[in-house]
Amino acid sequence: MSLLIERCGALATLQDGGRSGVRHLGVTQGGSADWYSHHWANWLLGNERAAPVIEIVLGNFELLASQDACLALTGADLGASLDGEPLEPWRSFRIAKGQRLCFTQPRKGVRAYLAAPGGFIAERVLGSCATVGRERLGGLRGDGRPLAPGDALHWRGGSPGPRVVDPARIPPFDGTLRLDVVLGAQIGDFSGQSLFDAFNQEWQVDPRADRMGIRLTGPVLTGPRQAMVSEGVPLGAIQVPSDGQPIVLLNDRQTIGGYPRLGALTPLSVARLAQCLPGSRVRLHPVSLDEAQRQQRRLLADWPPSPDGAEAFP
Repeated sequence: MSLLIERCGALATLQDGGRSGVRHLGVTQGGSADWYSHHWANWLLGNERAAPVIEIVLGNFELLASQDACLALTGADLGASLDGEPLEPWRSFRIAKGQRLCFTQPRKGVRAYLAAPGGFIAERVLGSCATVGRERLGGLRGDGRPLAPGDALHWRGGSPGPRVVDPARIPPFDGTLRLDVVLGAQIGDFSGQSLFDAFNQEWQVDPRADRMGIRLTGPVLTGPRQAMVSEGVPLGAIQVPSDGQPIVLLNDRQTIGGYPRLGALTPLSVARLAQCLPGSRVRLHPVSLDEAQRQQRRLLADWPPSPDGAEAFP
């Protein structure tokens, strides 16, 4: 079974759960920026939760079905339609041979996730097909290139019936978002006023954003030092360079960094931030490591079993 890409705008890539155990080689993790939406797309089809999907950024994307199939769509509302009929996300749906699936522009959120039964087939590099263009790794052919017109995507799974995600589990894509932060080792380097401002004022998502990181603009954060010996940086790390404006590091980040850090976002907060359009407002909220771990364990424990039995996180 296959889909043919006919139009591709800002960025569309194949992503899975990313690469683990390779940062000592200078290789970043990659993977879906919004893992929460990614896993729900696969849940709708009974796939492993991190099976390869298409991450579609900002829309302007069009596919032609070469066979009848059942696909799933979650994440941002990018104005999807099937042969001109509106298609809402957070559900699986049937597509017939010859039908076109089109994405126009963002209505809510930034990234949509399209899943196919069993996951899309792609070459694995260092254990993953996650596309990282800067490192020329992953993607359809293993060379890090994003998807492009003329590419054909295949899968091997069957066609389960259409399903819908419980509306109570669909995250908000508007309003001022709360982003939970686990405080970092350099928290004492920042002035008291900076710490007060960081966690008591709103931040705005800057247009300077990609899969490496998202810049936040707001109060200027200051401290006694503006550089340090480089060290490993985790997903969601909040670096503060010399201009005092934080940068939240995402999946395609560098493996080490030399700026002081406020801390790191929790996994769910990383997924929320990845869906914020430029101009969106967010607030940072400090939480303890223990609380962050409890939140994540509760989230995963509360995840409903797959309708087809693919329950385990790979």
